[in-house]
Amino acid sequence: MAAVKMTEGSLLLESCSAPLFYRKSQPSSGDARMFVLLLHGIRFSSENWLSIGTLETLAKAGCCAVAIDLPELGRSKSAKAPAAVGELAPAGFLKEVCDKLNLVPVVVISPSLSGMYSLPFLLEYQALVRAYIPIAPICTEKFTVEQYQSVKVPTLIVYGDQDTQLGEVSRRNLMNLADHNVVVMKGAGHPCYLDDPDTWHKALTDYLNRL
Repeated sequence: MAAVKMTEGSLLLESCSAPLFYRKSQPSSGDARMFVLLLHGIRFSSENWLSIGTLETLAKAGCCAVAIDLPELGRSKSAKAPAAVGELAPAGFLKEVCDKLNLVPVVVISPSLSGMYSLPFLLEYQALVRAYIPIAPICTEKFTVEQYQSVKVPTLIVYGDQDTQLGEVSRRNLMNLADHNVVVMKGAGHPCYLDDPDTWHKALTDYLNRL
């Protein structure tokens, strides 16, 4: 197996009052074939991507992956969020994150709450996005069919079949994206990647290998 290098750090953004905490994984060789940004839901943090092995899996697959703690959550609690929960954050927020961390073009993995950050970024800066992997994100109803159809970024829509609310709503809206595939995780709930990490990691690495 490829050796993996894990580090932690903090990132100061012009738009935030305090630093954002992040974890980074990459192949020990330092050569990465792809950059991945991992976001998280309201009850979660970058810790989850570490504990279920997603950071390690991505590094072993040759990616440089960064998992941030979003403002006011995890170890970024003292950073002020640029928008209230459920409102759309400015697209420039994730652009600044990616610029500062040199993650361009980036694969964005976006569960649940983080949709308020990832969707504006996707729609405004699609040239910076290598691929989009939404996992039942919020805020999908805030965009029109035409807006979704204008996005040409390859997208892997992931959700658990037990997530009958947000999973279904987000899938219906996101299927308007021009270039999408869907993975339905059987027997999994809203945080489907936590319910079944093995299936999640296989779907993720298979998809990245096809990009």
